Amino acid sequence: MPSRLTPLQERVLAVLAPMTPRWTLTGGGALAGFHLGHRTTRDLDLFWHGHAELGELPREVMRRLEAAGLTTEVVQTTPAFERLRVRESGEELIVDLVAERVPTVSAPLEFRVGSQTVLVDSPHEILVNKLGTLLQRRELRDLVDVRALLERDGDLEAALRDAPRKDGGFSPLMVAWILERFPVTDLAPLSGLTTAETRELERFKLELIARLTRAAGA
Repeated sequence: MPSRLTPLQERVLAVLAPMTPRWTLTGGGALAGFHLGHRTTRDLDLFWHGHAELGELPREVMRRLEAAGLTTEVVQTTPAFERLRVRESGEELIVDLVAERVPTVSAPLEFRVGSQTVLVDSPHEILVNKLGTLLQRRELRDLVDVRALLERDGDLEAALRDAPRKDGGFSPLMVAWILERFPVTDLAPLSGLTTAETRELERFKLELIARLTRAAGA
């Protein structure tokens, strides 16, 4: 599968790969670069699993990136989250640094980026996270990612069993209720979807609602 990451994204991953403790790439960057290649992404999500706070990790990230000739800017910061804007020669990307105290439900995988090795969340881990994310925000990319993961042999039933381990308030019926109000048609033009793509994503949404409802025994 060809990577859909940009040269700048791959460079950032390689520059930060030697850090300790190690981070894990998740979300759209993991899917675009290592698992599916079904879409591009402007972001990189780096998680430190098992950590409650980032501490000095953001400063170390910025030091390494700037030593490599990249420009960094802090966009948002909390003890467990920091968003950086990284620039090089007119290109820029967002890098999210996250301390995640909740353990993973499946072990990350190792992949090569140039001469470096990085940890990447498994497709199952990302599917579990994406189902939880559907409860928190309305972004078409999350629904697109869930569809792509299920089309590539993702196990929805196993993901639904594992999701409450990441979010104690998770329930399939709640996701189904949220999806019924998910405005695919309204959001599609903002994402550049064609009429045919919008219709197909709406069809998948209805199919997913039905599967979630059946899984809940409703």
